[in-house]
Amino acid sequence: MISNKKLRDGLMIIDKKFDGNCLRIMLKGRLDTNSAPILEESLTDNFQNINSLILDFEELMYISSAGLRVIILIHKKIPNDCEMSIENVNDIIMEVFDTTGFSNVLSINQ
Repeated sequence: MISNKKLRDGLMIIDKKFDGNCLRIMLKGRLDTNSAPILEESLTDNFQNINSLILDFEELMYISSAGLRVIILIHKKIPNDCEMSIENVNDIIMEVFDTTGFSNVLSINQ
């Protein structure tokens, strides 16, 4: 894997890694009102030539409604032939996904 880009805003680190046709986005910190637009902007042109998008939440500690909105926007923007999954979700964020119904729409692996 090749590390492509890290963005730091003081609250979240976004680390992108490409492996062939797979793009893995590792998030660390908080996905909230301040950091959600940064995530959305950083993914604008990264969906071409990939068939798998993995959002790795291993080090994500918090997600707000703004973060949920960006997750849904990303899910809608990826090409139809691209699979999106969310991995390494902690219990707190999984509870948010269950409560909001996102666990019924997205492929989530704890």
